[in-house]
Amino acid sequence: MDNLGVLSLLALTPILVVGVLLAGLRWPAKYAMPVGYVVVVLIALLVWEMDFTAVAAASIEGLIVAATLLYIVFGALLLLSTVTVSGAMSTIRSGFTTISPDRRVQAIIIGWLFGSFIEGASGFGTPAAVVAPLLLALGFPAMAAVMVGLIIQSTPVSFGAVGTPIIVGVGNGLRDGDGVNERAAEMGLTYPEFVAEIGFQVALIHGIVGLLIPLILAVMLTGFFGPDRRFSDGLKVAPFALYAALAMVVPSVLVARFLGPEFPSLLGGLFGLVLVMFTSSRGFLMPKDTFDFGPRSSWEERWMGNVDPEKAADTSHTMKTWYAWLPYVVLAVLLVGTRVIDPIQQFLTSDTPPLSLTWQNALGTGMDFSAVQIFYSPGSILVLTSVVAYGLYRMSGSQIAATWRISGRQLAGTAVALLFALPLVRVLIRSGADFNDSGLASMPVVLAEGAAAVSGASWPMLSPTIGALGAFIAGSNTVSNLTFALFQFSTGEQIGVPPEQVVATQAVGGAGGNPIAIHNIVAASATVGLLGREGDLIRKTVLVTLYYCIAGGAVGYLMIYGFGLNLGTVALVLLLAGLAALVMWMLRRDASRPQQSTVA
Repeated sequence: MDNLGVLSLLALTPILVVGVLLAGLRWPAKYAMPVGYVVVVLIALLVWEMDFTAVAAASIEGLIVAATLLYIVFGALLLLSTVTVSGAMSTIRSGFTTISPDRRVQAIIIGWLFGSFIEGASGFGTPAAVVAPLLLALGFPAMAAVMVGLIIQSTPVSFGAVGTPIIVGVGNGLRDGDGVNERAAEMGLTYPEFVAEIGFQVALIHGIVGLLIPLILAVMLTGFFGPDRRFSDGLKVAPFALYAALAMVVPSVLVARFLGPEFPSLLGGLFGLVLVMFTSSRGFLMPKDTFDFGPRSSWEERWMGNVDPEKAADTSHTMKTWYAWLPYVVLAVLLVGTRVIDPIQQFLTSDTPPLSLTWQNALGTGMDFSAVQIFYSPGSILVLTSVVAYGLYRMSGSQIAATWRISGRQLAGTAVALLFALPLVRVLIRSGADFNDSGLASMPVVLAEGAAAVSGASWPMLSPTIGALGAFIAGSNTVSNLTFALFQFSTGEQIGVPPEQVVATQAVGGAGGNPIAIHNIVAASATVGLLGREGDLIRKTVLVTLYYCIAGGAVGYLMIYGFGLNLGTVALVLLLAGLAALVMWMLRRDASRPQQSTVA
């Protein structure tokens, strides 16, 4: 079969099936993902003509990746239970209440700023796995906590894990591709400088598009989870939200320009966190009213998970705020140290077992699996942090046993969904010509080629959507960039525009797709005991992904073609007009409804 349109539709089918089952029919991921896996295997075998052994090898690879992700989830659960059982979480909660009892402010400081810092240090879904349980323990509904953790996995993601999506994703995705080195030479840049230039373009787009993410977060928090469901209550913190956004994105762009792609999110998040925490404690731009969720008895059942942050907590003694936060300081230091101190990083990422486990020529297919770096994994760092906390908090043997028992019980619920989601992803990605008899490119690439054939010169408007689709499929901005960077570069050359800027829009879209990445949602949900509600979360977080794709496409288009009567200008004007109309609708809607207890 060589009909690009039909092939593109078939490549999209597994994704559509999963999306309809999750978001449309609200199936739990533990049921939807197995169905999606069966669909992708049938298409791979019957249409892409993959050998059954290759499908099996790709599936095993997915199981290995799932196990590494489950390890990270377990570490996050263990740290949460450690901080909770020790009684430290009670002190942390009261500390945030001292700065501001307002849930909108707490979500922005912990989710947007602290989450951006953790993303910059670790990446790979770790921020949501850390932020969601922390917010849960502060009194957020489980679904609200996960939503916040997922929404902020957008703007900082392109520079997560010390720049991995750019350095590894874009860098390896473009390496030795046709015309790439020639373009770098034309610009007077070495290849690493060329990749860094793309990183700067990515930071610029994120710096513009990301300005509204904290405000969107606040609006969605009050509109979906407030006692009166008033979106306009989120708008009331607009000055603080925009200030917090600038506190992160401005240093992020400057770091990308002068230091390269390794540290924009890490240093941007750290600078913003310190600045905003300092100014907030002095009342700067604090909202005049205080938003809180209604009484727990009034919460919808679907908001709540089965993790009780108060259960087994030791409230018999108090501790100083800085001491209660010490495990998170240890976590940040370990994450940063293992990723920026070269001797430590080189040791932990060496190819020597048991530090690193690989599988070459899996099942005789020629498929080589990426190294599993056990002690470099955020999971190991989270577990080590928990062990350090045992000593810091002088926890008893029974308390330590309780943390492992609680964490293990919670982990079991998420396993089924991930053990099918990741094999589905790997079959999609491994379906290329190296592992099939049809000569077709892999399903994600065929899908992208179909979209590019339809769009022509308008491609920069659509390229972020392909990046987001790649992240949705793979759960990774890095993998999305690895898969599509060269395709995006070649498309840019074909339509006669700077190809590096098209690649930048790809990376931005890849970050914007993370809030709907299935394994991110499942993993973050597991940390708060919220399983089977993945469809409800996607219905909410997809709004952020749509915003990111449209805004990123419009800004990227204008950076390429300039302002004028063109598609980018029209799209930007329509987007701004749509947002303004949405704000007016929110204000009118909420003004016509009686206010009960949203703010005090």
